[in-house]
Amino acid sequence: EEFLETREQLQRLQNGNHLLFQQVPMVEIDGMKLVQTRSILHYIAEKHHLFGSDLKEKTLIDMYVEGTLDLLEMIIMHPFLKPDDQQKEVVNMTQKAVIRYFPVFEKILRDHGQNFLVGNQLSLADVILLQTILALEEKVPNILSVFPYLQEYSVKISNVPTIKRFLEPGSKKKPPPDDTYVRTVYTIFAP
Repeated sequence: EEFLETREQLQRLQNGNHLLFQQVPMVEIDGMKLVQTRSILHYIAEKHHLFGSDLKEKTLIDMYVEGTLDLLEMIIMHPFLKPDDQQKEVVNMTQKAVIRYFPVFEKILRDHGQNFLVGNQLSLADVILLQTILALEEKVPNILSVFPYLQEYSVKISNVPTIKRFLEPGSKKKPPPDDTYVRTVYTIFAP
């Protein structure tokens, strides 16, 4: 795992024909250099049996992931907002989560009675939803207070052994972005 710290590192990757569309992220896996976040996610999910067992499951997983990513992208962009806009955006994200997104997943979990969003095994949809829940809980700790099925689900998914190890202190899990991270990103990518 390598992280860009300078604009020169990015330029070397771009000049070396390593980045298909001249942008990151890029993952080298199985002799390929994959770019585009969703393509990377799909490849890794398929490789590790996290993308369903048939076309219907794959479609549901993809639909749930795409919907969740709409919310997660707001969270990812939050540290890059002006300080005055950050609190307003927390309110906006919270409203969207509580009104638009979480009720959908609460209903899915309630109606099908399984431990996972699709079928009865962990999928990319579960991983992305848990990531989104955890990121929102860092900003709004009680965000799941009116969603009992999502509360239970979050605990269950957090206790899947590989996920539990990832969430433990000292793992490869990245901390929430801080001011240093934001400055580094601007240094590398700002025109």
